[in-house]
Amino acid sequence: MTAIITAAELSGESAGQRPPVLLDVRWRLGGPPGRPEYEAGHLPGAVYVDLDTELAGPPGAGGRHPLPDVAAFGAVMRRAGVRADGPVVVYDGGQGWAAARAWWLLRWTGHPDVRVLDGGLAAWTGPLTTDRPAPAEGDFSPVPGALPLLDADGAAALARDGLLLDARAAERYRGDVEPIDRVGGHVPGALSAPTTENVAENGKFLPSGALAARFEALGATAVTDGGVGVYCGSGVSGAHEVLALEIAGVPAALYAGSWSQWSADESRPVAKGPDPG
Repeated sequence: MTAIITAAELSGESAGQRPPVLLDVRWRLGGPPGRPEYEAGHLPGAVYVDLDTELAGPPGAGGRHPLPDVAAFGAVMRRAGVRADGPVVVYDGGQGWAAARAWWLLRWTGHPDVRVLDGGLAAWTGPLTTDRPAPAEGDFSPVPGALPLLDADGAAALARDGLLLDARAAERYRGDVEPIDRVGGHVPGALSAPTTENVAENGKFLPSGALAARFEALGATAVTDGGVGVYCGSGVSGAHEVLALEIAGVPAALYAGSWSQWSADESRPVAKGPDPG
């Protein structure tokens, strides 16, 4: 089962006998909520899910976008019509970060059939609608643990004994700028791997072979000693990098608290400057 789906494939499946549940998770870092855009036009049948309030818990000790309460997340998914045995497709405005966050949460909590619309809404050439869907209640009951998850200590250990990738922009990794969190820099031992380099100019993922070559150059393969992990600013773009690694055939853990959690703890060491590679 691939982790992404093209617009043409989605159009065909939506017209078939087993159409996927569609989740619209449009969101921009620091931008306005995505619901007004959803209400102005969305894929037929798509249900809006808010990243800040439904795909994340309240900001705090766990970071800016900590994982949501599992029971609350399950209730949101069931209201959206998600079933344990039915396919799900998630999309956002095109950046892919929010869709990847929803993909990761559903996969982490045990859903076996979740895909991201490659290129997001911008790739969709079919009709849009302003109709509000009323899906039948789903039966999905989330059980965490199906994908690997790191806490701060686990991230530190992986940076030392395996491979920890920093998915933020290179200038934030180096500590040249830090527009959001307490201090700039990176987890000591982590390597810079901006998630923006996983996609083409149209926002679609690079081919699996190109992604595999990119990550292999960073030392990330399916047999990397110690394993592979990813973090970002708050666990959103990091999920996009985990998805890119999945496409490349490399399993990876997500440090969900990411730099927003790490940098808020003054006892945690901070490295600055370019990576050793």
